Amino acid sequence: MKQDDQQQVPTSVIIGATSALGQAVARQLVGAGHRLVLCARDESKLKVVVDDITIRSGQATVDKGSDASGVAIQSHVSDFDAIEDHDALVDLIAGADNFWFFYGTLPDQPECEANWEASAAAFHTNFTSAASLLTRLANRLEERGHGSLVVVTSVAGDRGRKSNYVYGTAKGALSLFCQGLRNRLASAGVQVLTVKPGFIDTPMTKAIEKTPSVLWASADQVAADIIHAHERGKDIVYSRWFWRYILFIIQHIPERIFKKTSL
Repeated sequence: MKQDDQQQVPTSVIIGATSALGQAVARQLVGAGHRLVLCARDESKLKVVVDDITIRSGQATVDKGSDASGVAIQSHVSDFDAIEDHDALVDLIAGADNFWFFYGTLPDQPECEANWEASAAAFHTNFTSAASLLTRLANRLEERGHGSLVVVTSVAGDRGRKSNYVYGTAKGALSLFCQGLRNRLASAGVQVLTVKPGFIDTPMTKAIEKTPSVLWASADQVAADIIHAHERGKDIVYSRWFWRYILFIIQHIPERIFKKTSL
């Protein structure tokens, strides 16, 4: 590969690469020719993912911390909750073109209601730590004048519901944060894509009853929606598409009626 060709190959950082959705996006991106930097907090799971994608793609890997020039797949282990380590992580990955955020937790709502510490932990992982990394990366991309931030939030953040309002609050705050970043970074030529998935059939949702099945999507389906929206320069994408209309209805139910529902 010539040097000019190498420079045109995009590099994508997958933050939360061991999640089902992160893996699905990584597989599709490497198939499209992207170099990948895979980041996760569990070293053993990350190695499995790196090995799997390497075998599928037939491309080379490099040990963390090595020079990624001309190399397809790189990996870094990081505890994203540890905000004090974010500067070091960003120094390792900031040279990439695109940053895809897939990490998070689905807290137990009854436990969060009974225990503030559980709520605080959910807020920290799902919002505060993500906002910390986004701020640092946004500053680098703004200086450079190109690149993208792709952030998975959730349809749960569009209206507070008693079944998951702690999770919804964190994801709603993250959506609003991304809206502000998008407004700030637009003039710098940086894309900020907010992804609002509905129900995805993944290990994180295995305890949830999968009915009605028509509302559930596979990780591969949602990954395809995300990549398509990114390529088209979109600002917000609901996946699957029908969630935009479902949430439009839910958002416009009058409060006096909505508070009597069991959503």
